[in-house]
Amino acid sequence: MAGKIDIQLGHSPDPDDAFMFYGLATGAMDSGRYNFIHVLQDIQTLNERAMKCELEITAISLHAYPYVAKNYALTACGCSMGDNYGPMIVAKKPFTMEELRDKRIAIPGTMTTAFLAASLALGKGFRNVVKPFDEILQYVEAGHADAGLIIHEGQLTFARHGLSCCLDLGKWWMEKTGLPLPLGGNVIRRDLGMERILEITDILKRSIQFSLDHREEAVKYALRFGRDMNPELADQFVGMYVNKWTLDYGTRGRDAVNRLLDEGAGIGMVPKCTPVEFIGG
Repeated sequence: MAGKIDIQLGHSPDPDDAFMFYGLATGAMDSGRYNFIHVLQDIQTLNERAMKCELEITAISLHAYPYVAKNYALTACGCSMGDNYGPMIVAKKPFTMEELRDKRIAIPGTMTTAFLAASLALGKGFRNVVKPFDEILQYVEAGHADAGLIIHEGQLTFARHGLSCCLDLGKWWMEKTGLPLPLGGNVIRRDLGMERILEITDILKRSIQFSLDHREEAVKYALRFGRDMNPELADQFVGMYVNKWTLDYGTRGRDAVNRLLDEGAGIGMVPKCTPVEFIGG
């Protein structure tokens, strides 16, 4: 766009991320001096691209953040937080946690926060096979794995595939720590300089607020990115992951991020990077 600064904005092609950036993607809100180029890819791919420092802003799994903290700052807005709910391990049979430790579990990527949380719950090194997140339900239904670790809207649709929830990692984490489970966040490249970082972070926060203020239109837009979802289910899913936590982690959210990454470092899953600095807010 003439006269504007191009900024690549990476996010998942999922209803919650689409909802968050509705105003920017449709031009319904002012983007200031920036032209945001939306790069839609699955979270595992975005994690890998962040490792290579390719995008100016990107959604990222909190699990991946310690590996990119040198080059990216975590913005205080844009988080996906599971408040007593989160990624699930599902199967045809309701396995116990003890039984799951011996099962082959399909996972959506080794850098996802879901995999980190599952490793904290079941033990580092549980048997797994990596599959695209949107193929896991069918993969387990077909009997190719004993269980599946599901993220995104699969948390609401798994029963349609004849599967049962064996473990809700958000509930498990809440019982263990008393904190919500931070799953993903937005990061911004440090080499943009603090002036631009703060300016762009403010635009992102205003985009989230714009969507919350224009919920019906934003959900309708987000529905384009939902698989097996009707408007009611899309609205429910968006409400789970775009809320007060998304506008700002708050004290409990910040505590949750630091606790999760400390626990991950404790079992050798991530390098130590706490206390985490949050930009903006």
